[in-house]
Amino acid sequence: MSEDHSDHDHHHERVDESVDDRETWARRRREGVPTNENLLVVACMDERIPVEDALGIELGDAQVFRNAGGKVTDDVVRSAALTTNFFDTDEIIVINHTDCGMMSAPDDAVRDGLEAQTGGLEDADLDPSLPELTIGDADVMDWVKMTDDIDEACAAQVEYLRESSFIPDDVTVTGYVYEVESGELRRPGDRVGEEISERRV
Repeated sequence: MSEDHSDHDHHHERVDESVDDRETWARRRREGVPTNENLLVVACMDERIPVEDALGIELGDAQVFRNAGGKVTDDVVRSAALTTNFFDTDEIIVINHTDCGMMSAPDDAVRDGLEAQTGGLEDADLDPSLPELTIGDADVMDWVKMTDDIDEACAAQVEYLRESSFIPDDVTVTGYVYEVESGELRRPGDRVGEEISERRV
């Protein structure tokens, strides 16, 4: 007498489901599947910033673009334009941080170092795929984008994205400063530590 197996799943069904999930994950862009949270994060490349942990997100939730200083460069705008217009991304979060390397070197030292490396900034290619793009008459520091005040810089990156004609008006753009000393995020300008430790006169 054979057993009745109608009340339980066959093992191959669980395996098939796992295979389907992996295929969906691998082909999600081809199939037009957006990130889980429809989110793009622009952050500094600094190794001390745990982007996913800081935002409470997981692999698959967001596209993460990291560069020196978490700056809104032309390539950030290019990437943001593509994901917001074609991949259903409707939110962008910028993360800058305290003790950033973009604040640590004097402009003259950076300018002189890059000049020595390239042998002439006016003739250096800014984009290897578009060698005709050069610094021209501009100051290389406008390209490097060093930072004097991290809170002001963060607010400025948010504004650049909000004002970009490449990014739809209904995309939400927010910025935060990650405090490497506390491991917490704060809004630009919300320097609570300074406020509660300074006497008001």
